Amino acid sequence: MSDLRRSSVQDLLHSTELDREVLVRGWVRTRRGNKYVQFIAVNDGSGFNSIQVVANAEQFPEEKLKADGVENGAAVQVRGQLVASQGKGQSVEIQASEISVYGKADTETYPLQKKGHSLEFLREIAHLRPRTNTFGAVLRIRHAMAFAVHQYFNDHGFYYVHTPIITGSDAEGAGQMFRVTTLPDQNPPLTEDKTGVDYKQDFFGKQTNLTVSGQLEGEIAAMALGKVYTFGPTFRAENSNTARHLAEFWMIEPEVAFNDLQDNMDLAEDFLRYLVRYALKNCQDDLKFLNEQYDKELLTRLQFVVDNEFQRLNYTEAVEILKTAKQKFEFPVDWGTDLQSEHERYLVEKHFKKPVILTNYPKDIKAFYMKLNDDGKTVRAMDVLFPGIGEIIGGSEREESLEKLTQRMAEMNVPEHDLWWYLELRKYGTAPHSGFGLGFERLILFVTGMANIRDVIPFPRFPKSAEF
Repeated sequence: MSDLRRSSVQDLLHSTELDREVLVRGWVRTRRGNKYVQFIAVNDGSGFNSIQVVANAEQFPEEKLKADGVENGAAVQVRGQLVASQGKGQSVEIQASEISVYGKADTETYPLQKKGHSLEFLREIAHLRPRTNTFGAVLRIRHAMAFAVHQYFNDHGFYYVHTPIITGSDAEGAGQMFRVTTLPDQNPPLTEDKTGVDYKQDFFGKQTNLTVSGQLEGEIAAMALGKVYTFGPTFRAENSNTARHLAEFWMIEPEVAFNDLQDNMDLAEDFLRYLVRYALKNCQDDLKFLNEQYDKELLTRLQFVVDNEFQRLNYTEAVEILKTAKQKFEFPVDWGTDLQSEHERYLVEKHFKKPVILTNYPKDIKAFYMKLNDDGKTVRAMDVLFPGIGEIIGGSEREESLEKLTQRMAEMNVPEHDLWWYLELRKYGTAPHSGFGLGFERLILFVTGMANIRDVIPFPRFPKSAEF
């Protein structure tokens, strides 16, 4: 049957239609056996589990399989009968009638051997690590979560807006941005007074950077379309080598006109619980493997988020709880200081034993665009705190008053001329609006139980590393 269509390994493993000829293509995970029979595990990436191919030694002697290159890492095509499995661990297997090799893997140098490999080593071979059980699982979960993000917002009447990657403004006001320029590295043109680079001669006629957030542009769309979200890459030139930081990462940022802080909290909680429920329902095999291999509490922690309503309290109440806590913290807690991950996790894991949403932070530790409260000291900010992670979402009600926004920008030395368009939103039909940012890699870190954020993105970017 030359017109036999290829089946995915995942479909065959769930098939109840047996004793039929099938065709699969994939990569050899293992080959083992004896002088009577060879067992070849083939995986095509369609799911966590491989399918067992049984090769009778009379037709496929071990020496011939070796000579043909049917070894760990090789790309193969297998034709044969799908039958009920005689062994443990799988319900079906393929009795091979033809095995052909697309591409051999040099067994002398192929780095993915049958032994276990450290995650640190696998980061050094990021071009091959998706072939491992761990990273196959992580990448499939990452896909499922990206799909679920779009599904949720589409089902709730949001519009997906593509915000620019190259920007002339700094949304966070922190200044840790990657510069984008076509000016020469050596002897760039200088201003007339010779005090700095003349960016008027640059490609865009001004200084530009890679974006740290699509939020400000998202607000433009929300002021016309009502409910929008962005989902794209963002960049931060922060010289941090921690397990929680990347220089390139993806952000999900909804922005909703006429939403206040309460609405914003409701949206964040509903959104997160939807995503975790989606993972539990659709990524069972991958989550089960990660739970067994890396984090025995993973499935329990995911169910914990689904089962518990989020605790809501303000920053001032949280500081009082932390000050009277019997636990000793590495970083001191005082009103006006930013909470550290250890403080956030204590509130979630020890004190409330449920996810937490903190609100009304001191204005001096939050961004210029957050709406000022009547006390003049706090802003309508919110952070969602998760077990094992700490902050997973940061957001706020935005300042819709032109006068107050201008004043805050002056206090925080944010130049008005770069954000004239942002200010004009407050001049023409201003309205209350709110939004938040969810770091996609932080979400994947939580859902997979991985310990290092570099292991939940295909090609991590961090200081001194841009190899792949």
